[in-house]
Amino acid sequence: MKVMLVNPPNAGKSIPEEKYGIKAIKQLFRGEPLGLEELAANLEEHDVRIVDMKVCEQDFTSELEAFRPDVIGFSSVTCEAQTVSRLAKQAKLHHDVTTIVGGVHATYQPEWFNREEFDYIVIGLGKQSFRELLDGFGDVPGVAKTNPGESLRYTPRAFSMDDLVQEKPPRYDLVEKYRKQYVVERVNLPVGFVGTSVGCPYACSFCAIPRMTGGQYFSREPEYVLRDIELLSEIPVIRLVDANTFGDPDQALSIARMIQERGIKKTFALDIRADAIVEKEDVLREWKKAGLGFAVVGFEEICDDKLNSFNKRYSSQIIPKAVEILHELDIKILGDFIVSPDYTEADFDRLEQYITDQAIELPVFTILTPMPGTPLYQSMKDRVLIHDLDYYTYMNAVVETRLPEDVFYLRFSELYKRFHERKR
Repeated sequence: MKVMLVNPPNAGKSIPEEKYGIKAIKQLFRGEPLGLEELAANLEEHDVRIVDMKVCEQDFTSELEAFRPDVIGFSSVTCEAQTVSRLAKQAKLHHDVTTIVGGVHATYQPEWFNREEFDYIVIGLGKQSFRELLDGFGDVPGVAKTNPGESLRYTPRAFSMDDLVQEKPPRYDLVEKYRKQYVVERVNLPVGFVGTSVGCPYACSFCAIPRMTGGQYFSREPEYVLRDIELLSEIPVIRLVDANTFGDPDQALSIARMIQERGIKKTFALDIRADAIVEKEDVLREWKKAGLGFAVVGFEEICDDKLNSFNKRYSSQIIPKAVEILHELDIKILGDFIVSPDYTEADFDRLEQYITDQAIELPVFTILTPMPGTPLYQSMKDRVLIHDLDYYTYMNAVVETRLPEDVFYLRFSELYKRFHERKR
């Protein structure tokens, strides 16, 4: 069969831009659709193409006409759901095609996609279940056949290491036409994506990762991780796209040492929790030797009560210790912070001063957003005022703000300006 896998275009609406003329913040990394590359790896018996609409929106229509696929697979996060629905309708209007949707929103709110424009919904990690579906279009655990107007019925998938199909490398070749667009912005360095694990051993209330693997955490064999790094031989920067690269410290240590042993010379960026930096400093030092240049750290908050409400499972006292270690090793910090709609002027002032005092090189700010299906949503759903999924971008407050709305967005935008424009 001819299979077209679609990475939808940048989607979502912006309240600060629409109402107050405050422009949205650009993304720091423009990266390849690794999930689709891994999905394609398990479809070797099919003719597969990847359409990356985040790079070129026009490719969907042109490939639809030229390739005339039998199957279209869409990936979708929450703010992309309505865009993906429109694309599926477009495809159905002109072609006899089977449409399948997967990804984060399909996993956390599969019933949203129970519509005529979709035929199947892949729930959770889809590399193996998608293949099984194409093999027979029958009942597959982890896949729901749509039945508009009726409740979805499907068998949940019991995920295992087999679902990683890690012996088959990602189809990096399928995005070759887009490769020059995958760069670290501002410095314009090519960046490639590699995964070392799926799932997460933690359960932060706001996070949409755990359910992708049924709450389990699977780390890949180091040899397969090295294989993927070496496949991107011409790419100077490798972003390890895991929820927590140190989730399995022994595996992380093995990968770092293998990189050194093989003489691989690249700059790496990875995600790591603040407590892991302190508790696994020996592993971090090995990664520094291996070429670690950037640590993406989900600090989220600076107050214990708010960290506890997120189920972060560490104290705010760990943050300065982690920052000190990263500075000592000359590893640049991309620090993620979550701004609550309940912030007061004093909260904004406190966060700004804290980041300045800690000399965090590149803070990244998002607005606390109760994504459907997450524990945070369950605790905040009665406060939700905006149900249009296009606004679920982490850059909009979908619940009422404590400050007047215009003041909240002004203070939020000022955080970005003060810490980002100084770097330009």
